[in-house]
Amino acid sequence: MEKRVLVLHGLGGSDYPHWQAQLTADLIKQNTPVSFPALPNRDNPNLNEWKEYLKKEIEHFKPTVIVCHSLANHLWFHTCNELDIKLDKLMLVAPVRNKELDTAKTFFPYPIPSDLKAKEIIMAASTNDPYMNVEEAIRLQSKLRIGMKLLEEAGHVNAESGYGKLDCALDWINKEEECEENA
Repeated sequence: MEKRVLVLHGLGGSDYPHWQAQLTADLIKQNTPVSFPALPNRDNPNLNEWKEYLKKEIEHFKPTVIVCHSLANHLWFHTCNELDIKLDKLMLVAPVRNKELDTAKTFFPYPIPSDLKAKEIIMAASTNDPYMNVEEAIRLQSKLRIGMKLLEEAGHVNAESGYGKLDCALDWINKEEECEENA
């Protein structure tokens, strides 16, 4: 099956030089079908509006891989149980603690799904993320029962914290499940 990657931004979007924008460009360069939609009202989002948008995008684009950043992780947590889907891969980057954000109140509290609807899942968190400390990230990882990559001093893993490129994201998407990476 052809790899199809859906990239979902968080609060405020992930415009260039954000790593998600660069990941999308890298996927296009290697001829991988990719969708990087601008979710509605990205600066003051509403969960139901984002959920409906996500469901339509999944129905239309039919992704095999989804890459979430920040608030998009929680969008996935709220939506995945309503979907009849089985992804090859799901990447959860820089989730935020389960405490209300003024500009995204409808996303909180978020559920901890027992099935994230993917064969292979990775979470990436930072040692100094202002929105989720290491202990909170480890607790979330444990509740989700998934692997985690801890990034040193990466802030919220966005352009403001110096992340214009996240090569490990592209490497992970391109890694074939059954075989070793070949250089």
